[in-house]
Order: sequence, then structure tokens, then C-alpha cells
Amino acid sequence: MDILEKISTITKTNTIKHFSITSMGTMINGLLGLLFFIFLARSLGPDIYGVFSVAIVSMALLSDVADLGVDTGIIHFVSKYRQQNQENALKFIKLGLEIKFSVWLIILILGWFLIPFIAQTFFLKPELTEPLRFALIGVGGALLFSLTIHAIQAYEKFWAWSFLNIGLNGFRLLAVVILFILGLGFLNLSSSLLIYIALPFLGFFITFLILPNYLNVKGEKSVGSELIHYSKWVALVGIFAATASRLDTFISARFLPMSQVGIYSAVNQLSVVVPQIVFALATVVAPKMASLDSHEKAITYFKKLQLLVLVIFIAGLLVSPLSFIIIPLIYGENYIAGILPFMILFIGQLIFLLALPAHQAVYFYFSKPALFSFIAGIQLLITGILGWFLILNYGIYGAAVTVLISNLFGFIVPFVWVIIQFRKKK
Repeated sequence: MDILEKISTITKTNTIKHFSITSMGTMINGLLGLLFFIFLARSLGPDIYGVFSVAIVSMALLSDVADLGVDTGIIHFVSKYRQQNQENALKFIKLGLEIKFSVWLIILILGWFLIPFIAQTFFLKPELTEPLRFALIGVGGALLFSLTIHAIQAYEKFWAWSFLNIGLNGFRLLAVVILFILGLGFLNLSSSLLIYIALPFLGFFITFLILPNYLNVKGEKSVGSELIHYSKWVALVGIFAATASRLDTFISARFLPMSQVGIYSAVNQLSVVVPQIVFALATVVAPKMASLDSHEKAITYFKKLQLLVLVIFIAGLLVSPLSFIIIPLIYGENYIAGILPFMILFIGQLIFLLALPAHQAVYFYFSKPALFSFIAGIQLLITGILGWFLILNYGIYGAAVTVLISNLFGFIVPFVWVIIQFRKKK
């Protein structure tokens, strides 16, 4: 079978059908989210937008760390049990809710008192205290919404998944536009943060209308050992990976003026168009990988998936030079310094896309999340040590190169590992 026949075969699979739904939803959702950030970047200016970015990156870091591997566990176990044992599947969702809510309360109470010290000692910017406290509140919404949206993913309700994400980002964008139109300073740092953190709470309550009633299920602690055994390595990976993926912004906030942080954050947000594609594809691939019951099927599926992401990778490289036109057009003249860092970040994110098949195979077919504790640990060292040196000496260019090197490592190691495992099984 030649390569054209292979591509033709790939396009007829259920994965592509579901991917078309999630990718369409993700593209619209990503566009709305991008418009939200572009609108804020232009309206607030690089200085204030830099502060806003540090706050939301802090929220994302804390929510990812506090997840403790629960979301991945939800996908794995709900996908596994939803057809053969519905009650067991619901137990995992309820237990996940209890874990996440408890962890959020601990973070909120402790963080409220620690934030002034962190703002003054690490960032050397006391003005970050209030925005970082906003972030602590936002962690709760991010944790709860993430739990239920992953449960919807595990049930393969991809239309609901798409419409819910689109709706929330649409409301965010509409809210900031209304505040801007009202004038008189309504759109500022505090109102922007309030809008950003409020919508996930709303999304969480909406998911009650989509998911089966999991609140009334009894005996959820009976699945605790199973969830913890699977998620413990994912939790460790989550801590390493979440820190490594945001450390560039934190180091930049320490060494650089907030205007530079604002420029870097703006172009970094633009490069997230690639992870949006990864997220859409992973939404479909994860349940599929978890359900494969033979090595032959897994190898065939892996090859098709790798070919698909390779095609997207090449297309991305071809369009990357358009950044010289796009960034000044959408962000304005104040953000021109971000063009070259964006291109570096964009290539780094394309490499992250190439890694998707191997990552999903490790997590959901081989069920070996422990491997990523090593990978994420090294990526954390790369970002922390190399990033500290590069950002200190080369500013936002150094930050972008750090991301590129980290993502390259995160592709090579799991890809080689998966190939070795598949060859052992032959």
C-alpha cells in the first residue's frame, strides 16, 4: 500500500470522524480564546497584559499540579468501565470531584498568606500580589471544569464537549468587548481577571446537564486504590510538566520588564494554536488507545496517527513565515519584537504535535505514565537551568529557545521508547 492509499485509509477511520468534530470545535474555541487574548493585549497594553499573563499562568500551573493525575485517570477508567459497569465509572467521577475540591481549599487557604512573600521575594514585584490572589480563586473553577470536561471526553460526547468549550470562550470574549464599549475604565486588570476565572465555574455547573448523575452514587472510595495506583505517576509527571511548561514565563517575569513579559506572553499565546490541535486530536485518541486490545491493532493505529501528525507538522512549517505579517497586524506595532520568538515557539509547538502518538500510546495503551516522570523531570531541569541562563542573557529569545529544546527532548525519548516496545511485541 503506497502512501496515498494509506492517507486515504486514515481519512475514513472513526478517529478522523471524531477528530473532525473535536478539531472543528477546538478551532472555533481556539479562535475565540485567541481573540480574547488579542483583544486584551491590545486594550491593556504590554505592561498590564504582562501582569495579567503572570496571573493566569500561575492559575494554570496550580490547577495542573493540583489535578494529581485525576483527569488522566478519569479518561482511563471511565472509558474502560462506562459500558460494562456504569456505576463504577460514576464512582471515579465523584471521587475525582471530592479530591479536587479538597485540594483547592488547601491551596486557597495556604496560598492567600504566601502570595505576598512570593510576589516580593521571587518576582521582586509586589504589585503582583492581588492578581495572584485572583489566580488562587480561579484554580477552583479550572479544577472542577477540567474534571467534568474530561469525563465528557471519556463518554465520547464530542459534540457536547465542543459546544461547551466554544460557549465559555464566546462568553469571555463577549464580556470583555462589552466592558470595552462601556468605557470609563471598565475594562482593566481586575475585571479581565474576574471574567477569566468566573467562566470555568459556570461551565462546571452546566456539565451536570450532560453527564449521568454521579453525585448520588455510593461507595466511591472503593475505587480509590485503583485511581491512586494509576494516577500517582501521572500526578508526578503533572507537577514536573506543568512547572516546566510555565517556568519560562515565571523566569521572564523575574528578570524582564513587564512590557517584555507581555510581548512574550502574547506571541506565546498565539503559538498555542498548535497545542489546540494536539488537544483536539488527543480528545479522540485517548479513549481509542485505552480500548485497543491487541498489539497488532495498536501498531497499526500508531502508524496511521503518526502519519497524520507528520502531515500537519509539514503544513505548519510551510505557513510559519506568515508571522511577519500576522503579528503586527493583529497585535499592533508594540508587539513587533515578538515575531522571531514566535517563530521559534511555533516550531517548538509543532514538535510537540509530533510527539502526540507516542505520548498517547505510553499513557493509554502501555499504561506506563511513570516514563513521563523521568521525561518531565529532565524538561523541568532544561527549563529551569538552561532557561535561567538564556532568559537572563537573551531575554524573550532565550525563553523561546528553551521551549523549543524542551519539546524536542519530550518528543525523542517517548518516541524511541514506544518503537522499542512495539518491536519487542512482534
